[in-house]
Amino acid sequence: MKITVIGTGYVGLVTGACLAEVGNDVLCVDVDARKIDVLKAGGIPIYEPGLEEMVKRNMASGRLIFSTDIEASVHFGEIQFIAVGTPPDEDGSADLQYVVAAARNIGRHMKAFKLVVDKSTVPVGTADRVKAAMHEELQARGLNIEFGVASNPEFLKEGAAVDDFMKPDRIVIGTDSDKATQLLRSLYTPFQRNRDRLLVMDVRSAELTKYAANAMLATRISFMNELAILAEKLGADIEQVRHGIGADPRIGYHFLYAGCGYGGSCFPKDVQALRRTAQENNVPLHVLNAVELANETQKSVLINKIRARFGSDLKNRHFAFWGLAFKPNTDDMREAPSRTMIEALWRMGASVCAYDPAAMDETRAIYGQRTDLMLADSPMDALQNADALLIVTEWKAFRSPNFETMKSLLKAPIIFDGRNLYEPEAMRAHGFEYFPIGRRT
Repeated sequence: MKITVIGTGYVGLVTGACLAEVGNDVLCVDVDARKIDVLKAGGIPIYEPGLEEMVKRNMASGRLIFSTDIEASVHFGEIQFIAVGTPPDEDGSADLQYVVAAARNIGRHMKAFKLVVDKSTVPVGTADRVKAAMHEELQARGLNIEFGVASNPEFLKEGAAVDDFMKPDRIVIGTDSDKATQLLRSLYTPFQRNRDRLLVMDVRSAELTKYAANAMLATRISFMNELAILAEKLGADIEQVRHGIGADPRIGYHFLYAGCGYGGSCFPKDVQALRRTAQENNVPLHVLNAVELANETQKSVLINKIRARFGSDLKNRHFAFWGLAFKPNTDDMREAPSRTMIEALWRMGASVCAYDPAAMDETRAIYGQRTDLMLADSPMDALQNADALLIVTEWKAFRSPNFETMKSLLKAPIIFDGRNLYEPEAMRAHGFEYFPIGRRT
């Protein structure tokens, strides 16, 4: 098949590379000429394990090409994936200007049937807006060309996106025509050889499914985070509670880890957008309101522990950070808990030295040069002369460190663990003051 992917951000680039990997001819188009130049030169603007090698391999084979030519991209693919950004507006709703602009470009240049597929995370009803925009452009040209509009939301986890696309647990498509269904079924056949993973539904249900999935996962995280705070007050251990409830097959173990809050490009934005959609339709989502409030509160839990230990005046105090990205295996710092914590420490007069295996460049881009922010070359380098260590991202490299070396580098053996990486009893044995979340210490 010939496929056009509009947008070379996280979703677009992964989609284009994976579709090319199974033999399709894919053209990825973007209005950002700088980004296209980087891709043509073999660079990858995002950090995602396995993606760079896949992009280079398919570029070399000629199956994956990058362009800024909008008209050529419309002519190229019978299937046109819209994978542009949908950033939140000030009111929390998803900004659809780039989605609608992409639809208009297709309507402006198409000469034959096109199936337009919303891959971006979009509110319910977006397919109708895409259809209307294309109709307007075709009418302005005096043409009546058949086209279809479908929803095919992505369920890609940052840090595992390539595997998620190549080995999906489900493929959701929302269509209103048999032709669109058959085209997408054919496209996804290589990804479901051992069983049928395709879930076909109406367009609006597919659009809502994406938001519902992320909202459910965010809810589990916030629920466990609030339980962790309660566990501390009651003298219980949230890890033992997690095992106790996770053993119930109706609940399971996924997304039950207590920590310092969720972040990234999906959960915060999608929870806000779903809440906004509900408000517009006069349906109060009380649970999601609480999920968002609980998450914002959770990002300050370690700061509250630091304040209780050191006081509110942190002038001349220096803290080490392990982890800056909102989760491991990504460089994404959007809505990351680390940012809330670093900025809170700065407001109290402290300085910070941080290390992250992937997010150092992103940190420099966000904060620039500051005298109260240093970026270390290794986890141990970050500890030198720090009053305490904050663990904010659960990278594997942090799971089994040399604790004796850590003690020799820190001013005092104090750890505030936002991801509960270590056992409190073991940390006491190593001689650390250890402040996890929801654990018995």
